[in-house]
Amino acid sequence: MTTAPIVLVPGFWLGAWAWDEVAAALRADGHDVTALTLPGLESADADRSSITFADHVDAICEAVTAAGRPVVLAVHSGAGAPGYAVTDRIPEQIAAMVYVDTGPAKGALDPDFDAVDKPLPSPEELEKEENLDGLTEVQLETFRRRAVPEPGAALREAAELTNDARLDVPSTVVCTGYTSEQYKDALKEGYAFLAGLTELRDVTWIDLPTSHWPMWSRPQELAGIIGDVAKADAPGA
Repeated sequence: MTTAPIVLVPGFWLGAWAWDEVAAALRADGHDVTALTLPGLESADADRSSITFADHVDAICEAVTAAGRPVVLAVHSGAGAPGYAVTDRIPEQIAAMVYVDTGPAKGALDPDFDAVDKPLPSPEELEKEENLDGLTEVQLETFRRRAVPEPGAALREAAELTNDARLDVPSTVVCTGYTSEQYKDALKEGYAFLAGLTELRDVTWIDLPTSHWPMWSRPQELAGIIGDVAKADAPGA
């Protein structure tokens, strides 16, 4: 059975490596998978001073276009913002979206952020800010060792959304760090990172209780969810 190609985009501080277990599981199931490292996140030594939000959108668009046919685009955490912008830019090339513990952001995630980049928070801050359920000490140590500061523009810049065709892109929201009910409550409170959910016409909610980084704490289950979307959105499926 032919399946839609899959493009995986990690959230803040991460490169393509963050998806290794998920990508391996998907490939073992016969899927065509590309995982991205966004501009400025190649290494801690990379120059992030001139990286823009548009650079991240462009990089995802290039990976999607390179697939040669409509893809399933899976975006995690902070990548929900450029991911949604891609559906505005090239909606015809997106078979479906998967938002992994995130949503289709409208507006800047942190418009007042004015530093060149944002390093990974301290262990204590991270534990206060995010759900770490199911993550091992080894995984957290690897995260801290390999994390790269996020370009500041990823927080303070945003895309202007003008193409209503994005509203018909089938979208699955995988709720891990918070439940789908908590997400729906947050949506009513007006959080920018979820704002696109008020306008999308085809949204499926899936609860996968675990950490904010399910690609590490429940990789097989996450791969199964993404893979099922790719099978459902394949030509002739």
